[in-house]
Amino acid sequence: MDMWVIIGVVLATVVIGFIQEGKAEASLEALKKMLVAVSRVMRDGKVKQIATRELVPGDVVLLEGGDRVPADLRLFSIKNLRIDEAALTGESVPEDKSTDAIPRPNLSPGQQLCMAFSGTFVTQGRGQGVVVATGQQTELGKIAGMMEETKKVAPPITKKLATFTKFIIITCVGFGVINFTLGTLLGYDVGYMLLATAGMIVAMIPEGLAGAVIAAFAVGAIYMARRHALIRRLPAAETLGCTTVICSDKTGTLTKNEMTVVMVHCGGRDCRVSGVGYEPKGEFVLRDKTVNVYECRELGETLKAGFLCNNATLIEDEKGFNIEGDPTEGALIVSAAKAGITKNLPRLDEIPFESEQQYMATLNKGDGENIISVKGSPESVLKMCQYQLVDGATEPLEHDRVIRKVEEMAKDALRVLGVAYKFVDGEKTSLNEEDLKELTFLGLQGMIDTPRPEAIEAIEKCKKAGIRTVMITGDHVQTAVAIARQLGIGDGESRAVTGEELQRMNDEDLYNIVDSVSIYARVAPEHKFRIVKQLQQRGEIVAVTGDGVNDAPALKAADIGVAMGITGTEVSKEAADMVLTDDNFASIVAAVEEGRHVFTNIWKVILYLLPTNGGQGLVMIGAVLLSPLIPVFALRLPIEPVQILWVNLIMAIGCSIPLIWEPKEKGILDRPPRDPNEKLFNPLFLQKVGIVSVISAVAAFSLFLAFTNVMGTSEDVLTQAQTVAFTTLIMIQLIYLFTARSITESAFTFSPFSNKLVLVGAGATFGLQLLIIYSLPLFGISPFRTAPFPPIWWLPIVLISFLGFLAIELEKFLRRRLRKAAGKNA
Repeated sequence: MDMWVIIGVVLATVVIGFIQEGKAEASLEALKKMLVAVSRVMRDGKVKQIATRELVPGDVVLLEGGDRVPADLRLFSIKNLRIDEAALTGESVPEDKSTDAIPRPNLSPGQQLCMAFSGTFVTQGRGQGVVVATGQQTELGKIAGMMEETKKVAPPITKKLATFTKFIIITCVGFGVINFTLGTLLGYDVGYMLLATAGMIVAMIPEGLAGAVIAAFAVGAIYMARRHALIRRLPAAETLGCTTVICSDKTGTLTKNEMTVVMVHCGGRDCRVSGVGYEPKGEFVLRDKTVNVYECRELGETLKAGFLCNNATLIEDEKGFNIEGDPTEGALIVSAAKAGITKNLPRLDEIPFESEQQYMATLNKGDGENIISVKGSPESVLKMCQYQLVDGATEPLEHDRVIRKVEEMAKDALRVLGVAYKFVDGEKTSLNEEDLKELTFLGLQGMIDTPRPEAIEAIEKCKKAGIRTVMITGDHVQTAVAIARQLGIGDGESRAVTGEELQRMNDEDLYNIVDSVSIYARVAPEHKFRIVKQLQQRGEIVAVTGDGVNDAPALKAADIGVAMGITGTEVSKEAADMVLTDDNFASIVAAVEEGRHVFTNIWKVILYLLPTNGGQGLVMIGAVLLSPLIPVFALRLPIEPVQILWVNLIMAIGCSIPLIWEPKEKGILDRPPRDPNEKLFNPLFLQKVGIVSVISAVAAFSLFLAFTNVMGTSEDVLTQAQTVAFTTLIMIQLIYLFTARSITESAFTFSPFSNKLVLVGAGATFGLQLLIIYSLPLFGISPFRTAPFPPIWWLPIVLISFLGFLAIELEKFLRRRLRKAAGKNA
């Protein structure tokens, strides 16, 4: 039976390993899917379509809306070109491209506005560019190269278990050699000693441990799935529990990836806007008082102009509210909806937004008069204005004052848009640049991708748990610092290291700062990868979050990579160990809690199973060593090898498996992370395993000897004596199970019904033991070489079986007292 358990565990391990090897290749396959099959180029003065693999540096590629960029291009001609580089930079807002050279070295891809990168997506406009890199030389190709070169880090628990397994094997074989040598020297038959030694080695090896650990990982994965974290590699369920640093991107993880208007400046006053994301719920607070558009005309006109001069649409589906169109325009739609402005006016004409002019204008039909609404960069809008709306009246424009306000809002990392309007004759139906003069400036709307409220709470939990949160983003420095300040990252530090600075640093320079810097901005994919590697060099256990192609190398290099399930690319998901189904940083912290829970339960299983093996091993070697002094041991060992196999099997399945379903202990996130270098074979292990092992061996010896002293040494009596010793070992472990449910707390402090599986496992084990004891009279056979013993012997068996329970309860009591005394003296 035990052989089949071992074979099953080995097969499961092989199958899991095979699956993981396949997944490692899948991330590279996902990268290949981002490549473009066909490209439009200008060759010999003619536009041609060629296979992308035929592109060479110097080719001129033509781009237009809807195209995926086929290679890295230096742009030389554009018309309103905007490119979504989210997969490469992690930032969701499309970049307005330019042809101007940027005379600065060491720029990240997000800063290279004159470049178009392979695999990114053209959202608007058209352009032409010269191919400067193809294949492995592109930014996307470099990421693929890093993916191939990066080796996955072995999880801490597998390293610990490997070391622990070596220790167990060496110890068991060592004791086996000693046992065999002493036995033969004492005159035992060689065949008998081979059987006894084999039995002792089998007794001491915890064959069921591997199966119990895999089961604990699987249970942990189930718990994590309930909290929006899907585990792709089973050991990752535990790795999060010893994480010391979480490197998170900003957009969509720490923030909602939904631009939100948080301030409206109108009539010379600041109006705060509450609410987060695209849900149109919030209030407008002016001077600590909630106002509406009827009480403040300039607020209503500012919101209305942003609503009319807009091509985005707010939609609601079963998943909630979302935006169709540009995220910035979406923020204006939502801010207007919060004020109840949802009715559109017929649009007669528009001047679309172009990056060169930095504004958009619309002409809408009004009641009697038509309305020109303009939105854009404050500088471009102010150039068109001569007046401003203050306290419901039109006044001359105070240009410098508005510009100072724009600069003040920009320091808070707000993206600022100015809005203006003008009433024109009701007969006017067309719009041109000449009409955009002598406008009335209405106000400014400041927006930002706001932090998730639950992320703020989660980061605070991380601090209590001894975990440092590091923000690594492709966004601007000011934005990163402002968001970090709101989230509580870096304890208020304002220092942020940029991609340009990282590019100038060697690995030693980076190693010296990674333990003190918590904000990185404008980073390139290789920067994130290097940050992770240097943190690991410092002994940190690093979790990394990401959703873009740019995150894949860091996800793979991390101790645990966490991909986003909603916004994440297939490349990032394949490189990760875990996928968040809700893209929420708070779910990572929940998974950390579950990871610590997984390890705690694995540790309980180890501390429970090993005394079984230790006790049986001591019984076997002790019987051989004591046989010259106690002749009965020369006639029969206290326990048969087949009984040892049964004890190992039933303890692993019937009793230790229920321990992996133990509920979480209180304050699990208030403890510091475990030391990743701490061995499983530690003082706590020695104490608990040693105490119960010795008690088990002494109890089995004592009752075996007591039975033979009282009942004699006939063959039948010796079989009964073995059954008494065999049952004693089972009973000690069964009663020990109830205190093994907690490593530090007394069994009397929690309900025996809080884990009903323990009761079921203990009851089933006891029931099976009764069947084994009485199998001969019941079934006519005794496969485990047992015989029924007089019922009176149940009394000493039960009484002595409580020794293990009581000894561990005393050990935990003394440990708590010592810890409390140490706390008082500290």
